Amino acid sequence: MTGGDTGSAGARRAPRADSAIPGLPPWADEDTPVFVISIAAEFSGMHAQTLRSYDRIGLVSPGRASGGGRRYSVRDIALLREVQRLSQEEGVNLAGIKRIIELEREVDQLTDRLAEVTDELARSQTRLQALAEQAGRSGDLLPVRRTQSVVVWQPAQQRRRPAPDDPGQE
Repeated sequence: MTGGDTGSAGARRAPRADSAIPGLPPWADEDTPVFVISIAAEFSGMHAQTLRSYDRIGLVSPGRASGGGRRYSVRDIALLREVQRLSQEEGVNLAGIKRIIELEREVDQLTDRLAEVTDELARSQTRLQALAEQAGRSGDLLPVRRTQSVVVWQPAQQRRRPAPDDPGQE
């Protein structure tokens, strides 16, 4: 279970922690919510009530334990540190910080999508190149039926039926 209000864990990117967080179990990664609020508050240098407030307004949304208690991941703690830096060092208000976080998540999602499309394009180009090489041996990239038929097409509104008294018809 990962915390967050943006969906997939891949879309929840935040700055990496400045230093290693002690106490992370060996089975946990940076998105695994393992830290209770008091520990997360200590690691982030904030008061637990501040973390609750940030959760309420949607700045940092930790995971939840089965009993409902908040559980913070290493990524959540790094995000809390970034919120604190933006607020204290840059003078950004909480609404601005929330928008910055949203935009960074959107950029991450778009970057991931661009990577997917780029990979797909590379695979398509490789396949097209393979087909072109086959065509060089067989003559055509795609099989074409060759015929000697000629078909004349006239749009329906331009067709003219000869009138029975038309002198040019004989």
